[in-house]
Amino acid sequence: MNTNTHQRSIAELADLARRMRREIIEMTTQAGSGHPSSSTSEIDILTVLYFDGVLRYNPQHPDWPDRDRFILSKGHGAPGLYAVLAEAGYFDRELLNTLRQLGSPLQGHVDRRMTPGVEASAGSLGQGLSIGIGLALAARLDQRDYRVYVMIGDGESDEGQVWEAAMTAAKYHLDNLTAILDFNQYQQTGPVDRVMPALRPVPDKWRAFGWHVVEIDGHNYQQIRAAFAEVRDVRGRPQIIVAHTIKGKGIPLIENSDPAGNKYHGVPLKPDEAKEALAQLA
Repeated sequence: MNTNTHQRSIAELADLARRMRREIIEMTTQAGSGHPSSSTSEIDILTVLYFDGVLRYNPQHPDWPDRDRFILSKGHGAPGLYAVLAEAGYFDRELLNTLRQLGSPLQGHVDRRMTPGVEASAGSLGQGLSIGIGLALAARLDQRDYRVYVMIGDGESDEGQVWEAAMTAAKYHLDNLTAILDFNQYQQTGPVDRVMPALRPVPDKWRAFGWHVVEIDGHNYQQIRAAFAEVRDVRGRPQIIVAHTIKGKGIPLIENSDPAGNKYHGVPLKPDEAKEALAQLA
């Protein structure tokens, strides 16, 4: 039943991501709300995950029991995931224009009750990895071979629940669980190094908690592809891909803003700014 077995060329992946970056800008500007910079930092990783033969899914049967699960724990990156789900065929692309409107299934944070393809609702950060552990344990109990992927943010990694989950996953040797850290180095109130400097050194901390760690450039498709291939072969331990990313990546207006895209953390581009950004992404 899997419909996602085709591995695309790097050029094809880049073109997909460029188109979805445009959709992120368009939908957040039209809504007058949303998180464009957090969505664009994650989009290259999600492009490989969904469209390069990594994630096993079928949009015609979103509840297929043997599908792989993806959880966006940093739920404010919803516009990025919505663009991906529309591209994957879970719903019509025209629905993107309803982002954050009253009655729309495309909420500001992802909601599994309303949106096809969303595996877990988000809102309060820090909970996604715990949900992923539950799904990974369920796969073991049900003797199914699906994998669970959870994208977390560096800001939410300040929360104790993330580290409790990290200990739990290692205790149960959940090798069907992969976390992806969107390490764009900024959170809502500023640089992560200022808000909670003890978060570093990130890779060493996860290794100390018993995880297999892969560190990559989160905008390099070859490195992203190789990381997903590597974690699939790990046995006996959960894995984390520490992806160094840039808020607003691919959109110079945001990417080069001061400080480093954080100006647009929860602020959409104004219509004239969006026009400029879309021209850069043409």
